[in-house]
Amino acid sequence: MPPRKSTDDRKDVKKAKTYFATKSVEFKGVDSTDPLSFRYYNAKQKVLGKAMEDWLRFSVVFWHSFRGVGLDPFGPATLARPWVTADDVSQPFDAIVEDCCARVDAAFEFFVKLGAKFYAFHDRDVAPELATIEESNKLLDKVTDYMLEKQKETGVKLLWGTANLFSAPKYANGAATNPDVKIFAHACAQVKQAMKVTHKLGGEGYVFWGGREGYQTILNTDIKKELDHMAAFFHMAVDYKKSLGADFQFYIEPKPKEPTKHQYDYDAQTVMSFLKQYDLDDHFLLNIEPNHTTLAGHAYEHDIVLSAAYGKLGSVDCNTGDELLGWDTDQFLMDERKATLVMKAIVDMGGFKTGGLNFDCKVRRESNDLEDLFIAHVGSMDVFAKGLLNAVKLIEDGRLDKMKKTRYESWTSEAVGKKVESGKATFDDLEAFAKKHKEPKIASGKQELYERVFNDSL
Repeated sequence: MPPRKSTDDRKDVKKAKTYFATKSVEFKGVDSTDPLSFRYYNAKQKVLGKAMEDWLRFSVVFWHSFRGVGLDPFGPATLARPWVTADDVSQPFDAIVEDCCARVDAAFEFFVKLGAKFYAFHDRDVAPELATIEESNKLLDKVTDYMLEKQKETGVKLLWGTANLFSAPKYANGAATNPDVKIFAHACAQVKQAMKVTHKLGGEGYVFWGGREGYQTILNTDIKKELDHMAAFFHMAVDYKKSLGADFQFYIEPKPKEPTKHQYDYDAQTVMSFLKQYDLDDHFLLNIEPNHTTLAGHAYEHDIVLSAAYGKLGSVDCNTGDELLGWDTDQFLMDERKATLVMKAIVDMGGFKTGGLNFDCKVRRESNDLEDLFIAHVGSMDVFAKGLLNAVKLIEDGRLDKMKKTRYESWTSEAVGKKVESGKATFDDLEAFAKKHKEPKIASGKQELYERVFNDSL
């Protein structure tokens, strides 16, 4: 880690009027070659009757952008930042607050200059854990009071909050699935406070990501007991939300592995089944991170399309991974094709209600200029804006949707198809139908044609 700033340096940082030399990012159109301008993202432009910014609902994350310093397993920090990234909890309480609030200043300056309307954070991103629950809560209250002031000053809103239940050593064996009820209790206390401050900040959502909720070996793990405990944890969260009078949306974020070898919220289908099994389905939507989807062995868009089809897509952590690497690289998406597939699913479901496109992304450790933080966000925002325009072009063209509908037309043209879909058919019905159609024609899947039609939108 880089050396911590001295007290004098910290005072200099606090006095600074700006942390970024970059000016506010503007829309300059498709002919612009300025990497610090938007070519496609025109926030107020109407698309299918809705402003582009309302379709996309871009959000910046606190953790990667304002706590990330370029560490990896093979080397130390490479990203020097003009705010404190490594908390010194040995100093007086007021000095810790000062560091935290200076970091908040930097973040909100970035949000405003970028033109992002939302942000997201973990509790420990904005305020470190102190010696006791009481001290930790006092600090988080103090810092989030200041964040509320910055929200009112800038108009930037909280997309969602969450609790970091994976970094502290006590959570090595899990939080909501820990074999020790004392640690389970600590996780509950931490989430209680994180939910409280999310409500105070007017957060539109609250995310649960279970990075340590899984196992390294089945030999020491009672899977049923751990899943039962995790369900009890979520039911208590539902109850506490009601007691708060909060209306934010709960999300669960699937991931198959890393840091645990097997994570219980493996993918979208696994999470949806878990919610059904434990009578939680009415209270949770999914926050899909495509880099997690590909780690589960699915295509980039798979969990987004699947959860949207079942009315369970709530929000998207819009990053990507490197297909040649087997871990969560959290890169900014620069692939127009993938962005188009994502935005087609989002437009088809009518857009987000409380979620958005949240940049759970980090600049590469080699991208060590401060302006790279802007370049990365601007580039990916443009890609998703282009993806939105492409998706609308596909929908208005109509060929892709018409071809797909035609592929399944026997289910509506044949009476037995309607009977199956209504749940009224029997095997006897289907056997009789099959005997009438002894040699059904095998229709072409036309994959290459679908791909060509899709490419026409790019």
